[in-house]
Order: sequence, then structure tokens, then C-alpha cells
Amino acid sequence: MGMTMTQKILAHAAGLDHVEAGQLIMANLDMVLANDITGPVAIDGMKKFNKQGVFDNTKIALVPDHFSPNKDIQSAHNCKYMRDFAHANNIKHFYEVGEMGIEHALLPEKGIVTAGDTVIGADSHTCTYGALGAFSTGVGSTDAAAGMSTGKAWFKVPSAIRFVLTGKPAKWVSGKDIILHIIGMIGVDGALYRSMEFTGDGVANLSMDDRFTIANMAIEAGGKNGIFPVDEKTIAYIEEHMPADKKAEYLKTGKKPYRIFQADDDAQYDETYTIDLSTLRPTVAYPHLPENTHTIDEAAGIEIDQVVIGSCTNGRISDIAAAAQIMKGKKVAKGLRVIVIPATQEVYLQALEAGYIQTFIEAGAIVSTPTCGPCLGGYMGILAEGEKCVSTTNRNFVGRMGHVTSEIYLASPAVAAASALTGRITDPETV
Repeated sequence: MGMTMTQKILAHAAGLDHVEAGQLIMANLDMVLANDITGPVAIDGMKKFNKQGVFDNTKIALVPDHFSPNKDIQSAHNCKYMRDFAHANNIKHFYEVGEMGIEHALLPEKGIVTAGDTVIGADSHTCTYGALGAFSTGVGSTDAAAGMSTGKAWFKVPSAIRFVLTGKPAKWVSGKDIILHIIGMIGVDGALYRSMEFTGDGVANLSMDDRFTIANMAIEAGGKNGIFPVDEKTIAYIEEHMPADKKAEYLKTGKKPYRIFQADDDAQYDETYTIDLSTLRPTVAYPHLPENTHTIDEAAGIEIDQVVIGSCTNGRISDIAAAAQIMKGKKVAKGLRVIVIPATQEVYLQALEAGYIQTFIEAGAIVSTPTCGPCLGGYMGILAEGEKCVSTTNRNFVGRMGHVTSEIYLASPAVAAASALTGRITDPETV
């Protein structure tokens, strides 16, 4: 029996020739990630192990992004706790204010994760890196502590669902619309502890940012991970973002610092879905689950109080560019709050150089430093009782961004930007 792409990566990480769904394995890790919520808990957890220090100071990433810049005294303490740990252990990949970004945008941008890697992170959206052809998944802080101490983690090898993407999406249909459509189709538990493997000729029509968005929200369907095949776009992205030391070694030896795994022709899948991307419409997830999806044709007209454009799902430069294109020369609807959050310092700089920041400010929006902020109800955009928000984030649970009676409508940057101009959910084609 053949193996899926995910199974091949896990077999390699475990030093095995073959693995099967349901098998328990111990895998070597290429990267362990934690943030300012989960990191301090993981660091405390390490104290329970009779081992000093970390397994490899180059294979741990600590990114205080959820409540940073410090929201309050507790968040300041958490960041300091991580900072002191990072300095004591000479952690190479520690990024905070001034050089930080939202972790799942930052790590690919800096080339810290790459194709063929096995990555765990004490954050559920660690599955983002599947866009690069890596196996990456979220874990609890205890597993992260063990990973930082030993460089290993145990897994139950997941079975898989195959999504065959065909055709080319229309102008304002993006990765966000595709993954919301899929979640609406299979439900929030439709891929529970299974790998979501995306393939088909339609993949070539998706940008890397689209793929990051789709892989990012695999967890919203219950998936263990989401993963894309490595193609020319992937390799171009990896080589563009390759760290200087790895690039120098690559040029010197010719040995690629990444590994490409492909699913076997006879790999077993629990289900296969074929999705014609050309038929999809901009899609919105109503409260209070990502599976509660409706097309823009159904959603248009719902009045809103706030728009948030950003997050680890949709804060990359193409997201910012799409929003700016729609908002340029126009004004935010009176009485509406619009918050734009570039995902990293590099994205912020690119947006500044392209004139997008000026576009947003002239339109009446505000632009924040990189932070998760409002996505998890942290700060920088908390909702009051009964308020409605269109957000490019990934979850719209009860109370996720504020008061329990507030409502979150998940959408793409294009829909969010169009809605910002009218004060109600709006089709980008109409503004």
C-alpha cells in the first residue's frame, strides 16, 4: 500500500521505510514553535524534565505576537519570561517588537520552515506551513516542552482526505473563499485528525499566499494538517526566502536544504473531493462557526460596525494589496471602524513602499503594527455588545473577538475592504 504525502514525511522523520494510518511513531523535529501565550507554559513544563537547556537552539522559534506589543502587565511578564529564556538558551529565532510578525507569516518569510520539514507549534494554526510541502501541526504546551527538550514528538499517523482542485478562480475569489467553501462543505469536524491533501491542476493557479491561507485553516475543518505538493511556485518561494547561511551552503555544495515528498499513485484516501475553482463565489462564514458559509450573493447587505484586515490567515502582502486596490481613492463608511494589520514588519514595509498605508489612512482606516490583537479577542479591536464585524481572521466562535453577543463574519480581504466602504457586507465587484 502506498503512502500519502504526509505519511512519507512522517516516515522520514521517524527513520522508517513505511508508515500506515493509525500507527504510533516517534518523529524527529525540524522546528518547535511557541508564542507569548503558550511559550511560558511550555517553558514551565520543561522544568519537569531532568534535562538542562534545549535540544537545538537553532530549531526553536519563540514569537510573542498574541498580546505584543505588551497589552498589560501580564502580557509584559509573559514576553519578559520568554525573552529571558531565549537569551539564557541563545535561541536563534526569537523575534519581538521591532522585528517580529505574526508567527505563521513570519516563519515562512524568514525561511525558518521549508519543504519536507516536520514542525510542531504550540498554536493550532501551525498547520500553515503545509503550503510549503511540510508536515506541520499544532500541539499542546506540554508536547512543545517535550519537543524543545528532546527534539522529538510522538504522532498517530493520520489518514487523509484528498481535495482535487481544478480550474482557475475568478478575480475576487481567493484562498480564503476556497477554504471557507471547503469547510462549509465538510463541516468543522469533517477532517478530524486527518490530513487534508490538496492536489490537481488548479493548484498551479493559486499563489503561495492563497496556499498559506488554505493550509492555515485546515484546523478549522478539524484537520491534523493541510498540505500542498511542491511545485515551481513553492521552490521559487523557498529559494527567495532561504536564509543567507543556507543559501551560501546551497550555492557551494549544490545540496538542496529542503526535501520534496510526493504521494504514491496508490496512496489510500478516506475520501476524494473534486472542486472546480472557476465555479466558486466570494464566500462568507456567518456566526458562530466557520462551517456556516454563504456566498456573497446571500450575505450582501448585512450591516456591520467594524472591519479587521490582517491575522496569520490574511495579513500577507497580497491581502493588503487587494484591500488597498479596492479602497484607493474612496472613504470608509461613516461610523465604521476599519483596522488593517500587516502580518510582519516586512509586509508593513512593502505596503508602505507601495503606498498602501497612505491609501488606508486617507480612506479613514487605521494601520497597526504586526500583532494577532483582535483575532483572539486580545486587543486592538474588541467588539462591544451586539456589534458585528467582518474579519479576515480564522474563527468566529461565540465571544471570540469580544462580547458574547457580538458577531463575526469571516471573509476575504477583498470582501472586507468592499464592506468597509459601504458599512455592510458587499461584493467587491460592486464597489
